[in-house]
Amino acid sequence: MKAMKSILALLSLALCVTTLGYGAEVTGTVKGPDGAPFQGAFVQARNVKSKITANVLSHKDGQYRIPNLPAGDYEVRIRAVGYQAQPRTGVSLTADQKVSFEFDLQKGQIHWTDISMFQADQLLPAGKGKGALFTPQPGQPTATCAACHGIQTRMASTARDEDGWRDRVEYMRTTMRVKINDQEAGDIASYLNNVFGEDSTLPKSPADMPGYQKVAQSFGEDAMNIVYVEYEVGGKFPWSAVPDKNGNVWIPYNGPVNKIARLDPKTGKLDDFPVASPDVLRIHSAVPAADGTVWFSEQFKNKIGHLDPATKQVSEYESPTPGTTHTIRVDSKGMVWSTGTPLNRFDPETHKFTAFRADVGGFYGITIDKDDNVWSGGLRDDGKLYRVNSKGEQKSWAPPTKGEPRRIEVAADGSVWFGEYFSGKVARFDPKTETFKEYQLPGARPSPYALGIDTHGKIWYASYYMDQVGCLDPATGNVTVYPFPHSENTLREFFPDAQGRLWYGSPSNDRVGYFYLADQ
Repeated sequence: MKAMKSILALLSLALCVTTLGYGAEVTGTVKGPDGAPFQGAFVQARNVKSKITANVLSHKDGQYRIPNLPAGDYEVRIRAVGYQAQPRTGVSLTADQKVSFEFDLQKGQIHWTDISMFQADQLLPAGKGKGALFTPQPGQPTATCAACHGIQTRMASTARDEDGWRDRVEYMRTTMRVKINDQEAGDIASYLNNVFGEDSTLPKSPADMPGYQKVAQSFGEDAMNIVYVEYEVGGKFPWSAVPDKNGNVWIPYNGPVNKIARLDPKTGKLDDFPVASPDVLRIHSAVPAADGTVWFSEQFKNKIGHLDPATKQVSEYESPTPGTTHTIRVDSKGMVWSTGTPLNRFDPETHKFTAFRADVGGFYGITIDKDDNVWSGGLRDDGKLYRVNSKGEQKSWAPPTKGEPRRIEVAADGSVWFGEYFSGKVARFDPKTETFKEYQLPGARPSPYALGIDTHGKIWYASYYMDQVGCLDPATGNVTVYPFPHSENTLREFFPDAQGRLWYGSPSNDRVGYFYLADQ
C-alpha cells in the first residue's frame, strides 16, 4: 500500500510538472539595422482566433522567448518605436511546438501616436486650447481631455477638418459631459485643427521637432523581463479588470455602451451584461462580491448597481446625497463602499446609504484592510488620507507633500500605500505610528496612477504621463521602470489574481491584460 501511494504521488507530481510546462514556444533574435543585437523591442505573438496577445521584450543579446502559448494560429510582430520589421503571419503552432524567428529591424518613422503624453506636452507647439488637453497641476483649471485619455489614440490618429474637430469636442460636452464653455470648446477645436487637421503644418514625425532627443525614452536591461498578456475588447473603453474567485475577470466599460463584461482569460471569450438606460451611465468601477454577484458604479447617475450574472438581473440604488459615484469596494460584511462626493457606505439588506465627507471636495482612491477599515484619498485641494473604521469613526491625516492620493493599497504588514499623482511620489503610511514615508519616483513626470502590491511586497505603479510601469522595492528604495507595449496606457487600477499577476484595463487602447516578471 505504501509503495502504491508513493507511485501515485510521483505520477501526480509528474502530471503537475507536465501541466506547468505545457504549451508552444516562440523564440528568436532581434537585430538592429546595423546587424547588432537589439534590446528593448516588443515581440508580440497574437492568437488570431482568441485575440490574446503575449508581449515580451528582446534582451541585450537580442534574444527573446515567448513560452506557454496555446496551440493555434498566430501572428508574430515587432513593436519598437522608430523601427519596423516584416511580421510573421500564418504561424500555426501545435500544443508543444517550438519555433524560432529572427527579426531584422529597419529604420522607420516615429509617429505622434507612438509617444507618451509627457512627450506630446513638451513637443506640441504652444497655443490657445493646448492646456485643456493635458492634466494640470493643483490650483490650475480642471483638465478636459487628459482626465480620460491623451492625444495619441483619439486625436493624432485621425486627420479632420475644423468642423470635424468641433463635432468631436461637442460630443465630449454633451454625451460625456465634459464641463467646458463655448469659448473653451472653440479653442480646443481650433488648436486640434492647427496641429492635427487636414492642413496642419506640424511635422509628420515628433522626431523632427526641436527637443525630441531630450525627451526620448530608454530602459535598462533589468527592465527587459516583464511580460504582458492582453485581450482585445473591441472599442468599449475598459476602465479596469478585476479577477474573481472563479478565475473570471470583470470589466466596466466607461464609454457610452452601458455594459459590464466577464472575461474568460483561458479562451478570451467576453460575455457582456447590459445595464438598460437611455442615457450614458459612465460605469466607472465594477467589482465581484464574495457571493459571485457584481457591484458597480454609475457615475453620471449617482447610483450604485448590482448584477446577478446567473439571472442577468440588474438592481440600481441612487444615493440620496447629490454627487457622483466613482470607485467601488465591498467589505467582509458585504457593505458596499463607493468614492465620489461623498464617500458612501451602502447596506444591501436595508438599502440604506451612510455618507462620509471630506474636509474639501470628494474622495477618489479606496481600499479596505483586513479589519474592515476603509482607506480613501481626498481629491485635489483636499489631498488628505482618510480612514473610516469598522465603527464608522472617521479620521484624516495630511501627507508631508500636498498632492492628490489616487489609488491606495494596504500591504500585508498593515501599512497603507498610495500614489501622489501630482508630486510624482509613492507614500507609505504607518497606522501604528501615524507617520509617513515618501519615495520620489524617477522620470520627468512620474504621475503614479494605478497602484498594486505583488506577492513579494513590492509596490507597482503606472505612470499616466510617461506611459511606463514602475516597481518600487521598499526594502532598498530602488525603482525599476518598465516599458509598456502601447502609447497612452491610461492604466487606472491594478488587481492581483490567484497566480500573483496584476491585471489592468487600458481604456485608450481598448484592452485589458495582466503582467508579471519572467524570472519570478
